[in-house]
This record gives sequence, structure tokens and C-alpha cells, in this order.
Amino acid sequence: MASFRKRGDLQWQARIARKGFPPQTKTFNTKAEAEGWAATVESTMAHGTFVCTAESERTTVGEALSRYVRERTPQKKGALPEQSRVRKLLAHPMAIRPMASVRSSDIAAYRDTRITEVGAQTVVHEITLLSNLFNVARREWGMEGLRNPVELVRKPKLPKGRERRLAIDEEQFLLRSAAESSSLLKALVIVALGTAMRLGEMLNLSWKDVDLITQVAVLHDTKNGESRRVPLSKTVVRALEELPRSADSHRIFWQWKASDSIQATWRRAIIRAQAAYENECRAAGQTLDTHFLEDFRFHDLRHEATSRLFEQGFNPMEVATITGHKTLQMLKRYTHLRAEDLARRMG
Repeated sequence: MASFRKRGDLQWQARIARKGFPPQTKTFNTKAEAEGWAATVESTMAHGTFVCTAESERTTVGEALSRYVRERTPQKKGALPEQSRVRKLLAHPMAIRPMASVRSSDIAAYRDTRITEVGAQTVVHEITLLSNLFNVARREWGMEGLRNPVELVRKPKLPKGRERRLAIDEEQFLLRSAAESSSLLKALVIVALGTAMRLGEMLNLSWKDVDLITQVAVLHDTKNGESRRVPLSKTVVRALEELPRSADSHRIFWQWKASDSIQATWRRAIIRAQAAYENECRAAGQTLDTHFLEDFRFHDLRHEATSRLFEQGFNPMEVATITGHKTLQMLKRYTHLRAEDLARRMG
């Protein structure tokens, strides 16, 4: 049965005590609002459809995010970037709101503001994190009556996948520049172009996981959490055979601990390759290609390698087995075949 009491001059508190249900209490600006809420709650109790919302009403988005990053994030491959996303969300005014008060319009407003500050992929990652947060809270944290406001919100349209291919002369100058930096960097580029491995997968690769006789590398720590056996070409095997081994590390590419640590070395190699290209062109009186190695990122080597596998005649299932792509749609985003090459095959 519901009871009501006035709190101060401006508020009314409704309290429901019914056998078999947890006590329900909520405060309103008017007695009419309190009575309306109580009637609705008592009706759901009588019809067996009552769901307690107290937990989601007293837990803020910030509190839920803090719990999520403690309990769920450490179990993920992308723990570090997700921690960064959580910090960004914790600084947003929405973090002080109760979970139950967040509406789809709030998520849409967040999306529209963030898309003016960062790329679409970043926004998608952030609102996907919020969606996961609401689902976990609803399923596992006692907030059964909580709705996921992200489900009704349209995600930003992602840009087209990068289509940057590596020209023959670009590859030659890049490999020469990488060799001047270190034999490890040159071998890393060769392995990337020959296997389509992700940078993190190569940096985690150990000598014990590579069989140079059977020409197979076993990847245990992949992005999707599944192991993968990758065939190695003779060019890749030769590059690995020529590498010096570290006395202090079992990893092949021991010089770099994480993907971020190679970026400065990569940028220097690109700049050095561009300078060498310009010098040779001027010396030979040739016209400069102003886009030579322009905006070429290390991850573009994976795109290049994937496209080359198709050009070598491998079918989609064979390429996906090598690259580790889980869907043909993702594989398509990484594949950019040259029309000139296709024309030569057509005859």
C-alpha cells in the first residue's frame, strides 16, 4: 500500500510497502505526480510485471563506467584504448546522471557533438562502449528494468576504407631506407608485405613460433583472440634467417615493445626514403612525383599484402585464412586491386 508525506515546502515522497516486493520510494514535486507514480508501480506489482529500478536510479553513469573499467575492460584485447574512452566519458556531464535518466536523445546529442571533434570511427567506439555498459548493467548488475538508450541511436557513417597501394619504386626506396635504419625494420616491412600480419602480431612473434623449414608461423595472440597459422614465402623466410637474435629476448622483433613505439622510427624511414627519391630524381633530371610515399602508414602494408594475395590468385577463403579476417566484408575493406593488373589477366 502506498503512503505519502510532504518533504519541505516543495516536494512529496511516495513510499510503497507491499508483501513480496522490496520497498519503493521516490520523491516528486507535486502530490499528484507521487500518486500517479505509486498507482503505476502498484499496478505492475499486481499484474506480476514489476521490475525494480532503484539500482539504476541511484547509480550514476560515472559510477557504472568506473565499475566497468575495473571488471570488464582488463579482459579485453583493446584494454588500453578502452580505458582512454572511459576517461573521456567520465569527463562528460552525462557521467553525473543516473543510469535510468539517460535517454536516446542524450546519446544522439553526445554523438553529434563528438563528431565535430573526432573521426566517425572514434565516435562509434565510444557509443558502442556505452551500449555495452548499459547491457552489462541490465543483465548482471541488478538493473533489470534499465533500457539501453544506445540501441535506438543511429551510428555515424564510417568513411570508406583506405585505398593506398604501394608503388614498385616506393617499395624499393622504403626497403632501402628501412635497411639504413636497422635490419629489424627492413625485415619487419618484408614480413608485413609477405604475410599481411598486423603490427602487434609481428611484434609479439617469438622464434619458437616460427618454423623456417615448413615455412609456417603460429600466431597465438591475435586481435580476435584466436590462434592462426600463417604461411611464409621464401622471401620472408630469407629475411628472418638473416636477422640477428637477441640474447635478452625471445621475440623476433625485440627492438619494439608495442605498436606505438615504432611510429617514430617509421616516420624517419619514410622521410629518409622521400629524400633519397628526390635526390635521385634531380640527379637524373626526372620529374618528381609529389605524392611519393605521401600519407603512407605502417598499417597500409597489411592492405597492400592482402591485395597482393588476391593478385597472386588466392581465393577469398584462402586469403581470410592467412590474414585472419572474420568476415568477407572486412576482407573487402582491406582489398584494393589495381585495374591495370586485372586488365593484364583478362588478356
